Formats: sequence, structure tokens, C-alpha cells
Amino acid sequence: MKNNGESIRAVTDSDAGAIAEIYNWYVLNSVISFETVAVSAEEMGRRIARVTADNPWLVLEREGRVLGYAYSTNWKSRAAYRWSKESSVYIHHEHCGNGWGRSLMQALIERLKQDDVHVLIAGISLPNEASVVLHEKLGFRQVGTFVEVGEKFERSVDVAYWQLIL
Repeated sequence: MKNNGESIRAVTDSDAGAIAEIYNWYVLNSVISFETVAVSAEEMGRRIARVTADNPWLVLEREGRVLGYAYSTNWKSRAAYRWSKESSVYIHHEHCGNGWGRSLMQALIERLKQDDVHVLIAGISLPNEASVVLHEKLGFRQVGTFVEVGEKFERSVDVAYWQLIL
């Protein structure tokens, strides 16, 4: 998929370093990720391999540079949950607000529909207005909030959940 010089494609092994760079900014500077230690490119490569064994992982590239990614994971391991997935989307922190998160999520949703996924779930640590707006524009609706479920930077963090019936 191409639009205004951007393309969305399936992840490759060679994307691990760029993805780790994007993700690590959020790890070290925000409560968007609950990890507290930066992830190496090698570890990100292992994560990509685990995810893509069963799920799609897409990257948005512009002029040869990965600027964002979105993927899904299995919601739970029990068989009854097999048609439910959880999504994640990250955009390079210097390139937010360009509509790329929406483009990635729309591409991911279309890909998951091809796999007969029925429910897509998004967990959003709060506050994160940009992610809330993105998901609601795509038709997700909020279904619940876990209060003070995480702690990062010496403060409690709530996590709310949105879902989209595909």
C-alpha cells in the first residue's frame, strides 16, 4: 500500500533495529509502554519472529526509513479466544500527527479481516489522548478501565481497553 511516498508492508528481519529505536523512545520517555529497560535490536528480532509466527506485523516506510509499525497478538491462549486479537501501533515520536497511525491500523484491520478475526482489542495506558482519538475514529469503543494497574516513573497508571467488532 502506497500513499504520499509512504508504503505499508510486512515486517522483515532487517526492520528490527529501526523498530527497536522507535519503541525504545516510548519505553524510556513515556507510560505508553510498561517496559522500563530499552530493548536491543536482537531482542526485537526475536519478538518479531514470535509474533509473525501467528499474526501480522506491518511497517510504514517512507524514503527507505521505517517510521511506524502495527501488529496483532493473540488475546489469550485458550481456544475460545482464537478469533480475538490485541493490536499495538507505534509511530516514531518525531513523526506523530501525520495520519500514519491511522493508515497502519486500517491496513492491519483489513489484514485481520482476511483471517476472519472477529474482535480487535486495544489496551491504552492513560493519559494518551492521541491513541484514544485514533482508536475511536476507527470505530473502537471503550469497554473498561483497570485503575492503577501499572506503575512507571513513580506514579500509578490506568489502562483502558477498547474493542472493535470486525
